[in-house]
Amino acid sequence: MIEGVRMLHLLLLRYTGSERDAQPYVAGHVRFLERHHQQGTFLVSGQTVPSTEGGAILAHAVDRETVQRIVAEDPFVVAGVATYTVTTIEPGRVHPALADLLGRTT
Repeated sequence: MIEGVRMLHLLLLRYTGSERDAQPYVAGHVRFLERHHQQGTFLVSGQTVPSTEGGAILAHAVDRETVQRIVAEDPFVVAGVATYTVTTIEPGRVHPALADLLGRTT
């Protein structure tokens, strides 16, 4: 790991059924995303292509345990229409454009 760089977490969301099954929970899911973007935890979020597969989020500034608690609160997960896979990344190299954002001190 680069000294001073925070861990990143790749959160892959997969529908447990169809995209249509998730539709009633989209508004709550969007509020969930907006809240964590505003708090600075989520850097990027979006649907996969094709969207029927689910979505992905890049999170930072929290440890793995915290990110697992966060995804458990997603309305999609609470309703049982989606699950997350969390992959924690220990940055080895960081593009200069991201260095400040990721807390690089060296």
